[in-house]
Amino acid sequence: MSYPGYPPAGGSYPPGSGPYQQAPGGYPAQPGAFPPQGGFYPPQPGAFPPGAGYPPQAGGFPAQAGGYPAQAGGYPAQAGGYPSQAGGYPAQAGGGYPAQAGGGYPAAPGGGFPPQAGGYPAAQPGTYPNMPPAAGGWGAQPGFGAPAGGMPQGYPGVPAPGQQPMPAFPGAPNPSMPGYGGGVPTGPTPPVGPTLNKGFRGTIKDFPGADPLRDVEVLRKAMKGFGTDENAIIELLGSRSNKQRVPLKAAYKTTYGKDLVKDLKSELGGNFEDLVLAMLQTPAQFDASELREAIKGAGTDEACLIEILSSRSNAEIREITRIYKTEYGKSLEDAISGDTSGHFRRLLISLSQGNRDEKETVDISMAKQDAQKLYAAGEKKVGTDESQFNAILCARSKPHLRQVFHEYQQMCGKDIEKSICGEMSGNVESGMVAVVKCIKNTSAYFAERLNKAMKGAGTKDRTLIRVMVSRSEVDMLDIRQEYQRLYGKSLYTDISGDTSGDYKKLLLKLCGGSD
Repeated sequence: MSYPGYPPAGGSYPPGSGPYQQAPGGYPAQPGAFPPQGGFYPPQPGAFPPGAGYPPQAGGFPAQAGGYPAQAGGYPAQAGGYPSQAGGYPAQAGGGYPAQAGGGYPAAPGGGFPPQAGGYPAAQPGTYPNMPPAAGGWGAQPGFGAPAGGMPQGYPGVPAPGQQPMPAFPGAPNPSMPGYGGGVPTGPTPPVGPTLNKGFRGTIKDFPGADPLRDVEVLRKAMKGFGTDENAIIELLGSRSNKQRVPLKAAYKTTYGKDLVKDLKSELGGNFEDLVLAMLQTPAQFDASELREAIKGAGTDEACLIEILSSRSNAEIREITRIYKTEYGKSLEDAISGDTSGHFRRLLISLSQGNRDEKETVDISMAKQDAQKLYAAGEKKVGTDESQFNAILCARSKPHLRQVFHEYQQMCGKDIEKSICGEMSGNVESGMVAVVKCIKNTSAYFAERLNKAMKGAGTKDRTLIRVMVSRSEVDMLDIRQEYQRLYGKSLYTDISGDTSGDYKKLLLKLCGGSD
């Protein structure tokens, strides 16, 4: 049976040919007549007078004013149907449920269920979409199957009383849940980390239907004969993902019996050559070669060491150390030990273990304890216990450390970065600050690295190439957003103004566009 404003129920009689057809709009309310009961067949064309349909029964319903008039095809459509109920479903276009953002129920008049004291906190990113914004969540009322004062425990991702909150609910006050959070921080709720944009955030994607054998033909043709077609090389490499570029070296040697890297070196030069060759390595190979360049020679590029070791995952660091040992016959740890010293050496060796806790849950009470340890190791005492900073910054998970930084700020009214700058100096200071920045907001950290590489006299091309290549398939879109936010201009514009020629063209391919 169908009611006005509602779609036909599944399993009901669809309109069609046959003796029984539904009247449009269902049974309207009749003034002065008995309302039709669920389960009755609608009258057929020519129902009254008797003969078709149900004839009048002795003792049945007498004809009444306002009753069933003689109709062709059943009951006439009447405006109104069942009257709208206050608080019921709103009028809906198309006779069905209205399209709803996120798939949730439409807000009832008055804003849905009234806010209740307590209940669950407002939904955080990553939780149920489009939950009602009422401060008390669904606000269980008598008759909804739950006692007043909040829904029963047991929603996925929501801690039971006395347990620590999951990352989606960091330190959120909840009076209806005793012991929630194990000590909710006073003051404003801390950010649990940078805004995470969903989906792929890189600028270089797999090229549909890419064929290594066809691609190496393009490269060979670009380098064969007099002169080099740099634009062909830029267009090809700038539109292939890393996993599509790396096999080109083997395909080239298989097809032509020559080494692609050597041929490119003979045809290209300068920063453009360095950028092209960087793009033909796997991420771990490229990082290992960059660490090697940072360590060997007269000086050490400490910023490069910290950048790579503080921003890569445990699995990535382990792969880097494996490749480093294979390629250069020496462990990365030994290489670091031989080229650095003191607390900076200890910081780098700790990071190079690839053993950081990677749990996503945050223990608020433990975060408070770690904040107290950092305060006691620095601001509270004469001198600084760098070992305590090292132990916490290199071993704890990133979500946990973001909470620690917030607790530290609440405890002593000072940002952790400023405390480090006031307590330490030299490479260990810059190293610790870089670790903190990378943990707080990785994309903003890389935006700052790019800005420093381009501003002032000269360009730090090695840093520019490394960041653009290594982040092009990770978070380049987020880096561009942070760059625009921090410096008021697009990364694309700054690269265009600071580089030139084919080198600039390929960098802009990696950048992906202007903001």
